[in-house]
Amino acid sequence: MLTLRKIVNIDEEKCDGCGLCVPACAEGAIRIIDGKARLVSELYCDGLGACLGECPQGAISIEERKAEVFDEKAVLYHLSHKASEKPKRETHPQKETGQPDGRCPGAASQALSPSDPHLSASTGERRDTISSQLRNWPVQLRLAPVSAPYFQNTGLLVSADCTAFALTDFHRQFLLGHTLLVGCPKLDDIDLYRRKLTQIFLQNDIPAVDVLYMEVPCCFGLVQLVKFALSESKKKIPLTLTKISIKGNVCRQS
Repeated sequence: MLTLRKIVNIDEEKCDGCGLCVPACAEGAIRIIDGKARLVSELYCDGLGACLGECPQGAISIEERKAEVFDEKAVLYHLSHKASEKPKRETHPQKETGQPDGRCPGAASQALSPSDPHLSASTGERRDTISSQLRNWPVQLRLAPVSAPYFQNTGLLVSADCTAFALTDFHRQFLLGHTLLVGCPKLDDIDLYRRKLTQIFLQNDIPAVDVLYMEVPCCFGLVQLVKFALSESKKKIPLTLTKISIKGNVCRQS
C-alpha cells in the first residue's frame, strides 16, 4: 500500500559509494550495490534521516512522496535474516578513515562505561571533580539509532544542547545514570525529532524521562515535542522537566 510520507532519497550522481551511510541506518534500509548507496526497500526506511549527517557528498536527502508504509515487522525480519548471512566484501572503494571497511568511526553506536564520579582514576582517592558520566554515543538526537541496548531500562535525559555549557555541574547533577540525547528545538527539524523520539519510546523500555531546557522562550519547544512523542507512543513514562537559566541556575523543576 502506498501512502504520502517522508522517505530517503539518494542522488546516485553525487554518491561515491563510500558506505558511511550504511551503519548509520539502524533498519538496514541502505546497502552499497554496484558501488552506489541504494535503498533496499521502502518498507525498511522510517524516513527519520539518521543517515543524513553521514554522507560527505550530500547525496542523501529526505523527500515527501508516495511510498510503501514503513513496516517494523518487516525490518525485524530483514535484520534477523541479514545477521544470519555470511559477511560479504563491500563493493564500495576503501576510504582513508582508519577503518578497514571504509566506515567512519564516529558513526558507530557505542555504550560507554562511566567511572565512579567521586574517585580518581589514578589513585582511587575521593575527589571533588567529576569524571565523564556519558553512557552512550552518539548523543545527537538526529544521529542516535532508534533501537540501541543503552536505551533499555535506563533513564533518558533529553537535553537542549546549550544546557551543558550553562551548567558547570551538568554531569553530576543531571547526566549521572542517564542515557543522553541532545538537540536544539529552534535550529533542528522538530518534526523529525518528534517522530524519532516516538519510535525510541515505542521500541525501548525506558523507566523515566528527564527534559533539560533553557529559560529562553524558544527552548520550551523541546518540552512540547517530548510530551507529544510520549502521547503518540501511548506509554505512561514519568516525565521530569527542568528549566535552566543562562547563568546556570535551576529556575524550576516539575
